[in-house]
Amino acid sequence: MHSYPDASTVVRAFSPDQPVILNRPHAAARAARFFAEKFPGKSLYAVKANPSPDLLQILWDAGVTHFDVASIAEVRLVRSLLPEATLCFMHPVKTKSAITEAYTQHGVRTFSLDTAEELQKIVEATGGAQDLNLLVRLRVSSEYSELSLASKFGVDLADAAALLRNVRQHCDALGICFHVGSQAMTPFAYVQALERVRAAIAEAAVTVDIVDVGGGFPSCYPGMEPPPLEDYFALIARHFEALPISYSAELWCEPGRALCAEYSSLIVKVEKRRGTELYINDGAYGALFDAAHVAWRFPVQALELDLIQPHDEFSFYGPTCDDADFMKGPFMLPADIQAGDYFEIGMLGAYGAAMKTGFNGFGEAIAVTVTDEPMASLYRGDRADPRSSDNVISLR
Repeated sequence: MHSYPDASTVVRAFSPDQPVILNRPHAAARAARFFAEKFPGKSLYAVKANPSPDLLQILWDAGVTHFDVASIAEVRLVRSLLPEATLCFMHPVKTKSAITEAYTQHGVRTFSLDTAEELQKIVEATGGAQDLNLLVRLRVSSEYSELSLASKFGVDLADAAALLRNVRQHCDALGICFHVGSQAMTPFAYVQALERVRAAIAEAAVTVDIVDVGGGFPSCYPGMEPPPLEDYFALIARHFEALPISYSAELWCEPGRALCAEYSSLIVKVEKRRGTELYINDGAYGALFDAAHVAWRFPVQALELDLIQPHDEFSFYGPTCDDADFMKGPFMLPADIQAGDYFEIGMLGAYGAAMKTGFNGFGEAIAVTVTDEPMASLYRGDRADPRSSDNVISLR
């Protein structure tokens, strides 16, 4: 694939009427190396964040060898691309046929669950296999995260002990996993969750071999400046080591956004301007689902050299006929931006490409490689520490 220096060069080369996805392999590789080298355990890439085959290969080449797969389709995809990868089926609710295929055909030995019914399903679907790693998903708080994941999955602490004791009878390695929610803005989210893990283990009085702190590791967006990831890793390691667990227990995590957010950005074209509303050629049914449905503010930058006025606050309408195809923002762009102008939307590597649809006949986009830096990065080493003091968290 031909590469370009930056978004402006792409616009000059194509004058595109369709959105253009800009991929930065070097950014994804840098993030993967960071986790592989600095996280004090195993890092499982959460494939749902971006299942691009090119990205999966980049992560593998950079040292990520374990993958969190959440469907049989993801199992098949990663196994076909990376025959030597370790696959962990971490969706707590699976069909029997998916479990059987994953176990018998794709070598999957790690499964998560949060009910006795799911345990029975796994036992039956694997023929009572004794070589399983079974992780009980514990419900924890999402109060420190931008997007909650506290409602759908996870056994309550009050019910965890009985389930852990039951699962212990059916596995080679017993684990506990949780998810603090997406974009956790303080390491204390993991401290609080690990205290729940401690309570569950103490009540169950079982030997735990794996503790999986899940995802939630943040990236940089406007209005969301997290502490350095090293602070997250240090606190997680300290509290993991204090747990009443097997001396050989393993620490896992499941980064998704943190590994791929910086991988991609998007060039869009302004088709119409109405006051401070810009009608653009991608939107809620394309790569900007999060901007529309959870009011995520992505960084933006104009690509026209003749835009000279100060920045103003804009909202966007996508190309479909649906009123819900609206992104409130605000997004900061030069006040003199007009129809026909282009701008770049950054940090779309996580979930953007994965959630594109063809609704209303839109959704076509070309993808090119660029060699410049993403609009924000946690991994370059040049980011100013957003903390106002050396006190990383407040243990209130």
